[in-house]
Amino acid sequence: MPEISRRISILRERCLDRKAVRGNVPNWKAVIDAESLKESENVKSWQLRMGMKTKARLQNIRFETDELELLAGRVSFKGHNYSKSEISESEKYLSSYKWPGGQTGHCAMDMSKIFKVGIKGILSELQKRLESSSGETKNTYLSFIYAVEGLSDMIANAKLAAEKAMIKAPEWRKKELLEMVESCERVRSEPPKTYRDAIQLIWFVDMGISYSENAYLVVPGHLDRELIAFYNADVKKGILSKEKALNLIECLYILINNYVADGGAVSVMVGGTDSGGGDLTNDLSYLSLEALRRTKLVYPTVGICWHEGTPETLSMFACELISKGYSTPAFFGDKIIQKGLKSYGLNRKQACNYINSTCVEITPVACSNVWVASPYFSLCKILLEEIEGQVSASKPSKSFESFLSSYYKRLGEKIKSAIEVQNKTRDGRKTYGRKPLQSVFTKSCIESGRDIDDGGADVNWIECSFVGVVNLADSLHVINNEVFISRNLDFSGLKRILDSDYKGQENVRLRFLDNYEKYGNNCGNVDSIVHKTADFIKKECAKHRVNPGKTHFIPGAFCWIMHERLGSECGATPDGRRKGFPFADGGGPAQGREKNGPTSSILSATSWDHSFLIGGLAYNMKFSGELFESSEAVKRLYALIATFLKRGGFETQINVVSRKTLEEAKRDPEQYRDLVVRIGGYTDYFTRLSPEMKEEVMLRTEFSRL
Repeated sequence: MPEISRRISILRERCLDRKAVRGNVPNWKAVIDAESLKESENVKSWQLRMGMKTKARLQNIRFETDELELLAGRVSFKGHNYSKSEISESEKYLSSYKWPGGQTGHCAMDMSKIFKVGIKGILSELQKRLESSSGETKNTYLSFIYAVEGLSDMIANAKLAAEKAMIKAPEWRKKELLEMVESCERVRSEPPKTYRDAIQLIWFVDMGISYSENAYLVVPGHLDRELIAFYNADVKKGILSKEKALNLIECLYILINNYVADGGAVSVMVGGTDSGGGDLTNDLSYLSLEALRRTKLVYPTVGICWHEGTPETLSMFACELISKGYSTPAFFGDKIIQKGLKSYGLNRKQACNYINSTCVEITPVACSNVWVASPYFSLCKILLEEIEGQVSASKPSKSFESFLSSYYKRLGEKIKSAIEVQNKTRDGRKTYGRKPLQSVFTKSCIESGRDIDDGGADVNWIECSFVGVVNLADSLHVINNEVFISRNLDFSGLKRILDSDYKGQENVRLRFLDNYEKYGNNCGNVDSIVHKTADFIKKECAKHRVNPGKTHFIPGAFCWIMHERLGSECGATPDGRRKGFPFADGGGPAQGREKNGPTSSILSATSWDHSFLIGGLAYNMKFSGELFESSEAVKRLYALIATFLKRGGFETQINVVSRKTLEEAKRDPEQYRDLVVRIGGYTDYFTRLSPEMKEEVMLRTEFSRL
């Protein structure tokens, strides 16, 4: 592929400049919401009122187009000229309405219908269903119509911005802008005719849902599957080159980066298999990676759905990017993930069509009302509660097995309690929520005449996440040895040491840290505790059901940024971790504890079953950049990754960056504003991380050999 074009280079820099100066955007959406709700105060149906509000937001989105963009739809954060008092008064009015709470977004939408019949066809179907329905179902269809009409109006606004840009544009640019205008005019009513139309429509749908319904982090998903028919047709007609197709993906990536705030995550996946097991890699799989290489921005992350039939050329391209310091692509174990999805009731066709909906949590494409990371459990905080309980107990545990059972009982009570809260929140969304536009692009909502918040989607799981499982295992191993085997301490003594954060007891902390085996070194004594804990979590979550539909409560063990946040709220732990220090970030060893190299770390990480953790599991590795000065080193990296995945690994992500570079970035953030690193399942700019998170990244073991 040719090097990055001047156009993309300039657009990339402008994107970074805008992110740097954007700051807090005035809450002018509050004024639009308040005006809409005031106008609909006499409407009895909340569903209908939400359709009106969605339409109002969409009609009022403002866009900008500069002289180089190839896709329309860059949101203007300058917004409207509402005064502070207007915004304040609107916020006060809105405070009388109950916030619905709960999870939103984190999904890839169903584009099949709009690709086939267009907005006009969807409106026609909704109108027919409206005419044959009654009661609240009729209101639901009318709310869907309002939302889709709003989407069409929003696209017209984007078209208007492109038309304005034509006024002073040179002739060469007017031709490009005219193509943009004509595409907008088509897709605001008709189905897309070209690859360009289709990728433009993906952006409009994803951004429109996210913006109008606060459905944060709606993702493009499998661009190589969604767009391949349009791509092949246009290439065959001679109207699309690979370079032009690539430029449009690059412009989509830049639009995403302009829109999504720091700390989020937006995902694209490539490769994978169909329901018969056939490989789905195609030209667009490679172009999705090439666009990542040439834009080198934080969004989107690109994940490879890896299986043993994945072309080595795709995997090696990904590894070459990683070796050059790109924080993605990540590799997902297609076989193990499909196994997990099938265990939760998906058929083969559904199970092969999944997405890491932002970080590493897995949701089915097109049919999902799955809530992710709801909630996070701090396993080590619960451990400290159990230690305190042992101190106050009239009959403390006499054996490690008894102690472990007591801990698991406590954890089980936390899980049960959390599910009760989640079910109440789900009920609250049914009463106070509603997302008519997202519903239109979620399978079965139109057919059932039910909003996604009213149980209209096919899949309504709740996925939770257990943070600190590795610190827990290391801590439990220390407790077994110190309290039960050697009897150096009782629980009272252990609690005093932990409560003091090892003050005056550094020798004890180092004993806990260094004298006992740690997860990540292929040590069965510790790895088996992770296995046992994971098995308990699997069985305990399976006991419970969530609303609507009495469906699954599914565990995960990914962290996002919560290993830092929950770590900051947790006291010192028996593994030698100090108070407030971040936990390990998912399924990998705690910071600096793998002593025997990456292979031993992989053996530990794959010594237990990952398949049920559809809520997500990330395994981070960090290597010195100096390792990858030859193609042979890149091949060895791929061999390590393939070993992890063949052994049943869920997902692995790799940072290739030296500590020296990270230290320089801390000192001079402006010069490293585009330095991207992988965190606990998501990607972010290093210079924008909290001081604690920067330190956590720097303390990870940096392998100097493969």
